[in-house]
Amino acid sequence: MAREKKEEGSSGAGMAWLVTFADLVTLLLTFFVLLLSMSSMDRSRIHDVVVQVVGAEGMAPVKGAGKVPAKFQPIVKALENPAAHYQDLYRFKDLLFPDTVIPKEFLTSTFEKNIEIMIRPEGLALVLSDAILFETGQAEPRPEVRQLLAGVMEFLAAVPAKVNISGYTDNIPGTTKDNTVLSGERAMSMLEIFLDKGFEPSRFSVSGYGEAFSIAENTTPEGRARNRRVEIILKTTGRKGF
Repeated sequence: MAREKKEEGSSGAGMAWLVTFADLVTLLLTFFVLLLSMSSMDRSRIHDVVVQVVGAEGMAPVKGAGKVPAKFQPIVKALENPAAHYQDLYRFKDLLFPDTVIPKEFLTSTFEKNIEIMIRPEGLALVLSDAILFETGQAEPRPEVRQLLAGVMEFLAAVPAKVNISGYTDNIPGTTKDNTVLSGERAMSMLEIFLDKGFEPSRFSVSGYGEAFSIAENTTPEGRARNRRVEIILKTTGRKGF
């Protein structure tokens, strides 16, 4: 009798693993059913769910290779041959910095004189005065700068163009840090805005030139104000498709 009881107990213990195995199979089946149901969901519903969870700010592009909106087509053509589109620079300014992105803190007149678009050998340069980007002597961008760059980011989301961000100062020595250091820190802080939106770091390069390569005379307050700037250069290789 003792032997029979022992054999019965051993048999029960040996079958116990089937319970755990059955539970595992049930969990796997549930998981695959869930995947199947998600794959058949409407894409717009999935997008809405993601936006609710991570927010619209988390939906930023990564590589910048989407479909170019029709409004940006003139800029795409200009990047193929910037010199041939010199007369369109003012129009590009309106496309990349529309009224809808101009922060309420900026007067229209202030905005107009603090943003320029220039042709550089490398491509198109978006020239932003430090007056609308930073507090005096500081490298941290003003909070409204992210909104100001919304149109630029929308364009970069649709094209694979490389970007250089360069910082510049006037020739007045800084009171807290060297001008070259400050210009580099400002360029880096602007880069962080793009990286925070999910753009690939490999698309960007950063430069800090200090007082070098001025675009105006440093002999007047107006000239020095123009020289204190950050340039966002949308690069081109001179061929279609960048």
